[in-house]
Amino acid sequence: MTITFRANTDLSRCVACSIRPSDHNSSPTQRYARRCTFNRSANGFQPLSVASNQLGSARRMRNGCHRVFSMMKNSSSESLTYKDAGVDIDAGSELVRRIAKMAPGIGGFGGLFPLGDSYLVAGTDGVGTKLKLAFETGIHETIGVDLVAMSVNDIVTSGAKPLFFLDYFATSHLDVDLAEKVIKGIVDGCQQSDCTLLGGETAEMPDFYADGEYDLSGFAVGIVKRDAVINGRDIVAGDVLIGLPSSGVHSNGFSLVRRVLSRSGLSLKDKLPGEDVTLGEALMAPTVIYVKQVLDLISKGGIKGIAHITGGGFTDNIPRVFPNGLGAVIHSNSWNVPTLFEWIQEVGKIDDAEMRRTFNMGIGMVLVVSKEAAHRILEDGDGAYKAYHIGEVVGGGGVSYH
Repeated sequence: MTITFRANTDLSRCVACSIRPSDHNSSPTQRYARRCTFNRSANGFQPLSVASNQLGSARRMRNGCHRVFSMMKNSSSESLTYKDAGVDIDAGSELVRRIAKMAPGIGGFGGLFPLGDSYLVAGTDGVGTKLKLAFETGIHETIGVDLVAMSVNDIVTSGAKPLFFLDYFATSHLDVDLAEKVIKGIVDGCQQSDCTLLGGETAEMPDFYADGEYDLSGFAVGIVKRDAVINGRDIVAGDVLIGLPSSGVHSNGFSLVRRVLSRSGLSLKDKLPGEDVTLGEALMAPTVIYVKQVLDLISKGGIKGIAHITGGGFTDNIPRVFPNGLGAVIHSNSWNVPTLFEWIQEVGKIDDAEMRRTFNMGIGMVLVVSKEAAHRILEDGDGAYKAYHIGEVVGGGGVSYH
């Protein structure tokens, strides 16, 4: 069943023009992007324990930005990894490498398609196994915000203003009331990113999904002038990395999160140790939509590159915006890592490198800016929003942490 909304005339003309055959051989900065976050596949985990085991003693010892939790004993002392949870980032990278041979030009956060003096910028994504927690908590009103965020945050990294969004909602048996809650979240996400929900597809496929479950995917298209594309080409050693805070895990890494929850023996209704929210509330916090803030910062100048911190964390995402020969140094104590991530790391016995390659660690978007722009952004950040000086660009490659 397809739901179609009428587009305004100018937008219809833009989309129609974008599919001219003559454009397909052009070479935009990034023709097409594929992001492999790979937290989409079901891994056969049992539902999270609803045991009422309470944390024996939850305490915080502050030393800089670090907290140490006294956790309840669990039966396993093995360190968990994302691969243990069923997600192989290296396999995803290999798939992208092979696809790049067939479709040269991929690799950016959004795919750029030439249109006159502009580019249409497109992105697509889902919300992964965060849906499993939505089913268990019954929190469906904000999962649509996550869906919109994952795509519009990608395309804004090129400097594009989102124009419209399309969704795909699939289920075995259509529960109209539940679907309405999900779509309401999508509408909210579109309002936050100042784009139009142009239409969508509702697919009812008997026997394909478990009762009461559904899957989501979304597609965003934006536009940016050719001479205003943010592409990282002007980044040099000495430029500053500015981090914009996340609301939590956002929509990546939930296969590992669910394994940690299973190990903890806690219920989603239990309090997050050291905080006054439940684990379910903390984990289901909707992804921050950075569109308006980032576009405002771009308009003031000095933004050279932008990385959306999703699957792959800092380690894989920040280098994607650098020219060859450049890397990043991250100052690990330059922002407060949220309690939720420290709890995940403690319970899962996850090493630092794995955490930094799986989760956003409290920073959902990284801006690469000139020193002059950094000073202005950090001063402005004392008022309307928070921003952190989290590192610098250096010669070499990769990401190091100090």
